[in-house]
Amino acid sequence: MAKLSVLKLNKEFKTAYYHGKSYVHPALILYVRKTKLGQSRFGITTGKKIGKAVERNRCRRVIREAYRLHYSSISGGWDLVFVARKATLSCSGTQMYSIMQELLKKAGLLS
Repeated sequence: MAKLSVLKLNKEFKTAYYHGKSYVHPALILYVRKTKLGQSRFGITTGKKIGKAVERNRCRRVIREAYRLHYSSISGGWDLVFVARKATLSCSGTQMYSIMQELLKKAGLLS
C-alpha cells in the first residue's frame, strides 16, 4: 500500500476550510477541496473542547484508521480535512468507519 499523504501546513488547512465544501455529522466534519495533485491528501484536527491530550490522540487514531481503510476507494486529487467533535470520543473504530463512509458518499468521493 502506498504511503498516505498528509496535510501539514496551516495554509493547506485554511484553504480547505475556506474554499472547500463541508459535510457534517454529529461526530465528524469533513472538508473537501479538489486539487491538481494526482493523489489525495488528508489532515485531522481536534480542538481542546474534545478533552485532554489522551482523548484527542485517541480521536485522531480512530479517524486515521478509518481513513486508511477507505483510502484505496477514494479517487485521487482531493484534500480532505477531518474535524473531530465531542461525540467522536464515544465512537468505536467500526462506528467511525461507517460515519466516514457516509460522509465520503455524500461528498461523492467513494468509487
